[in-house]
Formats: sequence, C-alpha cells, structure tokens
Amino acid sequence: MPVSVSVVVAVHNEEGATTQVVQELKTTFDAGLGAGNYELIFIDDKSTDKTLQVLTGLKASVPELRVLRHEKNVGKSGGVRTGALHAKGRVIAMMDGDGQNPARDVLNVATILLNAAPSVGLVAGERRRRQDTASKKWASRWANGIRKSLLKDGSNDTGCGIKAIRRDLYLLLPYFDNMHRYIPALVNREGYDTLFEPVDDRPRTTGNSKYTNWGRLKNALKDLPGVMWLNSRRRLPGGTTEL
Repeated sequence: MPVSVSVVVAVHNEEGATTQVVQELKTTFDAGLGAGNYELIFIDDKSTDKTLQVLTGLKASVPELRVLRHEKNVGKSGGVRTGALHAKGRVIAMMDGDGQNPARDVLNVATILLNAAPSVGLVAGERRRRQDTASKKWASRWANGIRKSLLKDGSNDTGCGIKAIRRDLYLLLPYFDNMHRYIPALVNREGYDTLFEPVDDRPRTTGNSKYTNWGRLKNALKDLPGVMWLNSRRRLPGGTTEL
C-alpha cells in the first residue's frame, strides 16, 4: 500500500532507547495518520551493542517497522540517506533515535508538510528548551549564528533532529557527510521554502551522545565553505514547460 510518511531514524548503539522510540512512534502515528498510512524505517549504522537484535525483535509486533543494516558505520547523514532511498512515502520525517525527540512533534511537522503549499519543501523543528550542557548550548548558539549569517537559511537550530522533507526534494540534494546540519540551506538552494516549528527536547536517559563540541566545530570549518560554494554555483530555471 502507498504510504504518506516514512519516518527515517538512523541509530548507532541505542539499545536502551530503541524500544521506547519505536513503540511511541507507532502509538502516535496510529492515532494521527492511521495504520497503513506510514512506515518506520530504522537504519542500524553498524551498532556494536544489541540495537539490531532489539529492532528485529520488534518487527513481529510493529508491522510498520522496516529494519536496514549498514555493513560499515557512516554516521547520521549516511543513515538518513539510506532510509530515504528505500522509503515509500512522499514525505520523509527525520528524528534522532536516542529518545530525546517526542513522537508527537515528528507527527506534527510531517502533517504540516503534507498540508503545506507545493512551494514548501521542508518543515524543520527548533528546540525551545534544549536539554544539554551549558557548553553544548553555547557552542550550538555560536555555530548556528555564524552559519545563519553566512548561508541566510533562516534556521536557529539546524542540529535539531526533527525535520520533514518531501522525498523527491531530498533526493535532489547533494549528499556529503554531515549534510543533515545544512538541509535548510540546501532546500533553499533548490528554490523551496522552509517552515520552522517549535519542538520539545527531552533529557537523554540512556546511551551516549555521538557528538562533541570539537567534532562539530571541525566539521563546520570543513563543510561551511563547501555549502557556500554550492549555493554560489546554483542557477534555477524558474520552472520548465514541455512544448
């Protein structure tokens, strides 16, 4: 059956959060969209704990669940891309697999995009009460401020895992490692609009963060000039007519 929304979640060593995330998504999307109108795609990014076993064990009770397994660890952006390539829905809803993203917010951004004008390509979450250390919050504000001023993407929180994007648009975006932090800018580059929606952020109760302040800074120094170059080289035709 065709589905409206494909929820794509890349996970690495999240055995403690996986069951909660899957079950909360099923309950929320069953009530919001109805069974059979969505799918849950979890990509195990070469976990070394029991994440894969937990996911495969959930398939019997969650028929909407699809489990994909990477032979090599490629990170969040690579996992999301794998999920999008296999997705059946016309909207891709992204979220983190650590239990910090409420399923109701994922459903909300997906529903907004389903009902949005064709010019809207992305609905991105912005955390209103981020549950992180003071140093991470400071580093995030600093990095977001620089990126926003240089790329003019309008986003205050590109690190938020909750996003909904049209699948056909996502597949047009240039892929590179850590591209998930630049999706609003890349969507604008294709001539689409982005809507921003406040979302909640819960404390992490299990597992460990995959990012450090230094890691984020190092990636930003490498990636930001590249995205600026991509934006400078894009020329949009303004529409195409077949005669």
